[in-house]
Amino acid sequence: MLNKENSHKKTEWFTNDRFGMFIHWGLYSIPARGEWVRSVEEISVEDYQKYFDAFDPTDYDPGKWARIAKDAGMKYAVLTAKHHDGFCLFDSKLTDYKATNTRAKRDLVREYVEAFRAEGLKVGLYYSLVDWHHPEMFVDSARHPMRNNEAFRTAPRNVDKYLDYMHGQVEELCTNYGQIDLMWFDFSYDDFVGEGWRATELVRMMRKHQPNILINSRLEYHGQSSILTGNPKEYTGDFMNPEKIVPPEGIVDINGDPVVWEACVTTNIHWSYNRTDKNFKTSDILIKKLVECVSKGGNLLLNVGPTAKGSFPSEAIAALGGVGDWMKQNSNSIYGCGNAGLPKPEYGRITKKKNILYYHIHDGFEYIPLPGVNADQIKRIWRVSTGEEIKINEEWMARNFPEYVFIAFREDAVLLDPVDTVIGVELTASPPRKATNTQTQLLTP
Repeated sequence: MLNKENSHKKTEWFTNDRFGMFIHWGLYSIPARGEWVRSVEEISVEDYQKYFDAFDPTDYDPGKWARIAKDAGMKYAVLTAKHHDGFCLFDSKLTDYKATNTRAKRDLVREYVEAFRAEGLKVGLYYSLVDWHHPEMFVDSARHPMRNNEAFRTAPRNVDKYLDYMHGQVEELCTNYGQIDLMWFDFSYDDFVGEGWRATELVRMMRKHQPNILINSRLEYHGQSSILTGNPKEYTGDFMNPEKIVPPEGIVDINGDPVVWEACVTTNIHWSYNRTDKNFKTSDILIKKLVECVSKGGNLLLNVGPTAKGSFPSEAIAALGGVGDWMKQNSNSIYGCGNAGLPKPEYGRITKKKNILYYHIHDGFEYIPLPGVNADQIKRIWRVSTGEEIKINEEWMARNFPEYVFIAFREDAVLLDPVDTVIGVELTASPPRKATNTQTQLLTP
């Protein structure tokens, strides 16, 4: 059984930092048709080899990546050390299918962890539990690239040999690169879930080498977790990670206790670089999505897919720059904040840190209400980006609604930020948590 108290202590930095960068990068960046290209197009190992032979990331500068992440206000990152195609960005002793044997001739994971640590960011690694390159990997009927090749599919296999290999690579990642703050597994399904991966053995080995490492929940069912039962298994992991969605009302377990979670979303549509995908989200959308996650008690892990040469797309850089501009002024309403336990106001969101409520105003009128507080509770009100004082509106019309506190919003143009104006309200004491429908208990599989 998972020690929930120890898990809570380990996740304190995670729930404080709230914002991280996901990076999907590998051989699939060369065809530029998505990281699932081998599966979708049913490409054999032999035909995929041309991408291994061509891999030459001459523009790879993880220091630049780290500075972009830091300037955006991100506090941690997760890099795909190995994706489903089995190619390793690290110098594994267990395979020749790795970056050091390409034209790169470098351990790209080592350079990443060193560069991000140098910028003060915590480092995480993504590791695919499946491996389409390994000869002993099972062939499922829906996803494996060779699923329709009868001779390949029915060839005898010793899956334990693959599991030994997988465990060995995870141990390399846990022992060769110093402190690893987070391990992001992907993904489990059918019979290969939980102990199908020898998950207890795997997690015990990881925690022996890295006692403080955070592990996501995908050793269990993809997108689900026994953490929701209130009685999590030892290999459950420390947090859940809904993909490409933000839970409508946050996540709690069967007992109503908040669950640590992180929504992983993309800057455009695809996870890896895709030459035809120009559907990049604006910084306005990303700011509001970050605020939404925090207001529901979660993190945002925002993905960037570098080109085959190792550069971030210019559109992603521009969007992250806009997020960073906003964060430089308003990050106090994100770091260390969470669910306020109050109903969502029509004009935006609310985040909370101790006895401070942060009202995120996306759409205001001349005067707006501050739900959840009384005037006699309020110590001060201010605009977070400038620190300027904001006074309570006590005009005659406001007195007709004594259950609400109103402030002026559009009367003074300086109060208006283009995307999200954040108003801080410090209370004389931490407000009581009101019973609301602001969180959802997900169903277990």
